[in-house]
Amino acid sequence: MKAKLNRTGDEFVIRIPAKVGRENGLSDGQIVEISPRGRVPTLDEMLAEMDRLGPNNRPELVDWGPDVGTEIVHDDWSH
Repeated sequence: MKAKLNRTGDEFVIRIPAKVGRENGLSDGQIVEISPRGRVPTLDEMLAEMDRLGPNNRPELVDWGPDVGTEIVHDDWSH
């Protein structure tokens, strides 16, 4: 879920819809723990990095052998 960050005076406020809060057992004034995490690259950024590195820097393909058990897919595309 994405939430909007607003500035109120000298504070930042994270706003989530009341319905989402109720569905998750949150109440007004409740203290919650927020853990920041590192930025996640976008698909466009990852593709641009692949282009920058070039085809010589692609990882080696590994042949794991034929599919077994539930790895086997029988559909119109697998023939």
